[in-house]
Amino acid sequence: MTSYSSASNKGKLRQEIWATLKAQNAVKRDPVGHIPNFIGAEAAAERLATHPVWQQAQVIKCNPDSPHKTVRLNALKAGKLLYMAVPRLSRKKCFVQLSAADLEARNIPLSDAANMRGAMIHGRLVAFYEMQSIDLVVVGCVAASASGGRTGKGAGYADLELAMLSEFGLVQPDTPIVTTVHSLQVVPAEQLPMQTHDWALDYIVTPEKIVPTNHRYPKPQGIDWDSLQPEQIKKIPILRQLRAQHSAQNGIVDS
Repeated sequence: MTSYSSASNKGKLRQEIWATLKAQNAVKRDPVGHIPNFIGAEAAAERLATHPVWQQAQVIKCNPDSPHKTVRLNALKAGKLLYMAVPRLSRKKCFVQLSAADLEARNIPLSDAANMRGAMIHGRLVAFYEMQSIDLVVVGCVAASASGGRTGKGAGYADLELAMLSEFGLVQPDTPIVTTVHSLQVVPAEQLPMQTHDWALDYIVTPEKIVPTNHRYPKPQGIDWDSLQPEQIKKIPILRQLRAQHSAQNGIVDS
């Protein structure tokens, strides 16, 4: 693969990964523009479930993408409390809470609630102050490196979700962050240089193995307002609210 020395070239890397996965028939549908729904996603989820970091976690935050449906289902089956981000953070209450006890009491199959659409229908939208501290975070990646680097689809939602959760004390500096990916999505470290607002991976899980990254990158603390684009604040309701609160607390007059 081509070497990418700048974070601005993550877009090129994403295009290359999508093309490689498609050419190798390693995905269930066209991956372009998506977190790839890779062949072996279920096996990777099962492998993750064997690791102590999963088994010890009681509260899990997982992304809503298709390749992580089995991760979400396994969390529910294991009796864990599951939080899923609302796609594109389009609600002020931008997380959905799911638990097996609640779903079973309402005769809702866990497999239905593990789907993104089913989660939005059957889960409970929650605000940050209603959430419990998170023991394990599962993020979606287009590419990941064994040194902890990652990139998603390019919109920055995963890092933003983690920044907000950190802001409210729901994610700690030592909260493990993992991903499940196809082996073709794992790239050399130099292709995914870390930036200050990036959240590094602690584990990469493929259908074949679990890779601890043993990275030494400090995890960001809260929202880096200077790194956000005006368009992000405009499109994400909770960001507008938090921005207004941040400005009021710090005597900032927004233009």
